[in-house]
Amino acid sequence: MSEPFSVPLTVRGYETDTQGHLNQAVYLNYAEHARWSLLQAAGIRQADLVARGVGPVALETTIRFRRELVAGDEIEVTCVFEWGEGRTFRIRQLVRKADGTVAAEIDAVGGLMDLRERRLLADPQRRFKELAVEPGLFGL
Repeated sequence: MSEPFSVPLTVRGYETDTQGHLNQAVYLNYAEHARWSLLQAAGIRQADLVARGVGPVALETTIRFRRELVAGDEIEVTCVFEWGEGRTFRIRQLVRKADGTVAAEIDAVGGLMDLRERRLLADPQRRFKELAVEPGLFGL
């Protein structure tokens, strides 16, 4: 398994709820931002995917909230792809405070969709390896 890819972020005040906690929906935005940042770092641009008629899709996402985040918290969001057999893959992500405390665990199941046929492609691992300039970021 490769080292986790990570993206630094700062919790913004407008992202918090009435209790002053980071709104639960924003965790999904942070996770998505980290995933797209990993794709870009690996050399895969969104326009390249569209040009090839493919796109990543989220099939399932689970968030486990561990510690609260508040405005001004400096965090990092990690991203690790786990490949198996078949048409899907897992993405394991952590939202971690600057002191190392895990604020949330995000586990997702994804796939790579043929945008014309509207079906998941077989062997997404091979497809990502073909698309990426830096496949090591995907653990490939």
